[in-house]
Amino acid sequence: MEKKYDILIVGAGIVGLATAYKLLEKNKGLKIAVLDKEDRIGKHQTGNNSGVIHSGIYYKPEGLRAKNNKEGYKMLLDFCQKENIKYEITGKIIVATEKHQIPTLDIIMDRGIQNGLDGLKLMDIQQLREIEPHVGGIKGIWVPQSGIVDFPGVTEAYAKNIKEWGADIFLNEKVIKIENKGSDCHIITNNKTYIASLMVNCAGLYSDKLAQQTHEKDLGMQILPFRGEYFKIRKEREYLVKNLIYPAPDPSFPWLGVHFTRMIKGGIEAGPNAVLAFRREGYKKLDVHFGELFETLTYPGFRKMATKFWRQGMDEYRRSFFKSAFTSALQKLLPELTEEDLVEGGAGVRALACGRDGALLDDYVFHDDKNVINVCNAPSPAATSSLSIGNHISDMILKKM
Repeated sequence: MEKKYDILIVGAGIVGLATAYKLLEKNKGLKIAVLDKEDRIGKHQTGNNSGVIHSGIYYKPEGLRAKNNKEGYKMLLDFCQKENIKYEITGKIIVATEKHQIPTLDIIMDRGIQNGLDGLKLMDIQQLREIEPHVGGIKGIWVPQSGIVDFPGVTEAYAKNIKEWGADIFLNEKVIKIENKGSDCHIITNNKTYIASLMVNCAGLYSDKLAQQTHEKDLGMQILPFRGEYFKIRKEREYLVKNLIYPAPDPSFPWLGVHFTRMIKGGIEAGPNAVLAFRREGYKKLDVHFGELFETLTYPGFRKMATKFWRQGMDEYRRSFFKSAFTSALQKLLPELTEEDLVEGGAGVRALACGRDGALLDDYVFHDDKNVINVCNAPSPAATSSLSIGNHISDMILKKM
């Protein structure tokens, strides 16, 4: 007889596995399965994460991102201590390199205070250089709560715990179709059919595709894949960066801008830029899926967004194809850096939820449907906030059950 699960989670990334962890933490008797189409857990957004523990300074205080970051930050550190996962609270600086960016620093500072961050400091360039001796700029904010961690390691620890508590994790299982049949949900993959009382969609870059099968109304959004490309600083020049150096973000643009990150396993990453990927999992410039690209280019929301940000978009592509342009952007923060100091690094693809009006959805989006909870938007700082997000989703599930 086919085994029936209480809850089946699609997507073995950090949010999907954190959800399973919080569910079983609350009720060890639940029968839970986690499916993923890949041959290993956390392969996409989780596995290509920058490894930064986010403080929550950027987010609107009334939003879910701020709330979950505040709760998830503490939960993450407690989990890492319990599981002996290496992390460091390094602090970071956010730097204005031009006068017109200073009002943005004031806005960020105010948000940080509203979000409960202690010890924030506005600093002049001399004070900034006491923290990062080689930084350029005119003014900045010291954020003591930021840090670095191995998020794939955190994800592996979630998986280890849920398996010990009786959950099943099935890899190489691509979901083809979802059907609600009475009180059950039938999840049909490339290999078999799974039956569960309730399904949770944590499919990341394909979350909208799965949600369209069960959400009765128009989602009003579509996932757009944006690739972020990194360089690494060659080893003999790593002394230029002690920890984390970020720019004051452009408030009209949805990305933080190129920055410097010391990694928990060693090395300094520089980047990322943000360019449209030509497929949802397009990690290389020449990765193209014509069907997915056509779907992106014909989506009204993308066209409206592109109309608004085309100049910034061209700058991002320039950085993608010309190392000198990428270097110039980085030199605003680190004037001593040279093109020869940079070696090619990796890339990640971020799932951006875009509305039909061209606006990028700024907060987490959950749809509570009949036998399915669809997690349609879980942008950064979802990794930092994973246990809090998992707690939120698990509460939604237990109320339904």
